[in-house]
Amino acid sequence: MKKAVFAVVLVLLVVAESFGQDAAFENYARVQDSLFVVAYQNRDTKAFEKQLRAFEKRYNKLNAEDKKALQGTYHGAFYNLCCTYALLNNKEAALDNLERSIATGYTDYKHMQADSDLDNIRNEKRYADLMARVRPIGDYSYILNRAAAFNREDNREFPKFTYQSKDDSNLVALRKAFKLDSIAGKANEVSKIINLMHWVHDYIRHDGAHGNPAVYDAMNMLAVCKKDNRGLNCRGLATVLNEFYLAMGFPSRLVTCLPKDSLGIDQDCHVINAVYSRQLKKWIWMDPTNDAYVMNEKGELLGIPEVRQRLINGETLIVNPDANWNHKSTATKAHYLDHYMTKNLYRLECPVDSRHNLEKRGQRLTYVELLPLDYFNQSPGMTKAVNEKNNTTFVRYKTNNPDKFWQAPELEQPVSVGNN
Repeated sequence: MKKAVFAVVLVLLVVAESFGQDAAFENYARVQDSLFVVAYQNRDTKAFEKQLRAFEKRYNKLNAEDKKALQGTYHGAFYNLCCTYALLNNKEAALDNLERSIATGYTDYKHMQADSDLDNIRNEKRYADLMARVRPIGDYSYILNRAAAFNREDNREFPKFTYQSKDDSNLVALRKAFKLDSIAGKANEVSKIINLMHWVHDYIRHDGAHGNPAVYDAMNMLAVCKKDNRGLNCRGLATVLNEFYLAMGFPSRLVTCLPKDSLGIDQDCHVINAVYSRQLKKWIWMDPTNDAYVMNEKGELLGIPEVRQRLINGETLIVNPDANWNHKSTATKAHYLDHYMTKNLYRLECPVDSRHNLEKRGQRLTYVELLPLDYFNQSPGMTKAVNEKNNTTFVRYKTNNPDKFWQAPELEQPVSVGNN
């Protein structure tokens, strides 16, 4: 059965927040969810089929946006019905429902290969054919391995990355208001970088089901979170940490980590920080959502390109032992890196200007995206789109050159590697 048995409640909360889903369908889906689970546990395929037909009939009446948001529930139902039939050794019915699940968007190749519920159909040719269809879109390790190649000779121009000075009045105010010097501590630069991430992670919980405050700078977001006892999504957390780093004089980027998503069905991505360490002379990985950084077997901190390449090569990666999500679950290497980030390190995007309120609406926002050579959409090299509602122009450049994308910032003064 699917690892998260019909995460309907969470999905519906997202739908209600984003698209205004009616309460009647929300309540109905909750009831259906519990009935699906009971039917699976009782191996009652007749009840499961009846409930699924009823759910499908109402699902098909939803608008396109709500259907897309609830697609996981829909294809998950077919997958779990497949599991029920497979456990009863009804191979034909199991394979029929597995095919319907895949056709409606289920692509978790790794889970299907490991799910003991499917053992009775695993040696069937039809199962092998279905897995061959899913692998190029759902086997994230396979996809990332095929995306190892870049073009270091790609000379397409894009704007220079910039990093706002810590002397900017907004950053000075932020540093003073939250006593960032005290939070960072008096140890070496790397310790300061990690301490700042720990503080953001502990001060604001992650809430991926809701949007962020309308005023999108660190000072305001921190105030709203405290006032309303709320959290931020991964982009909000990384934005706050980005401003903390800039306020302390550490060049930092907001990095959106994205899947390949050739079918246009994966709405998930993850946003973390890349902060430049003068001490290490490299960009290093900092993830405030999971309070995580990544090391090699020698305990040396790694950056995003190093983690990506080590995942491809099968080399040792170590997540700090205290990495966690909201102090509720541990961010293990197996799930956090081998599964989740393997999916989301296919392509990377950064804003060109790293500064206070870097994604403020009503202005021109420029981004650069780093693409591997096997990505299916390489051109045009620059696109521009205007959001008429908030008068914002989004400009995006593409490059295949990781050296240009990860160019070191121009640094004014070295940072001591010892105590300050």
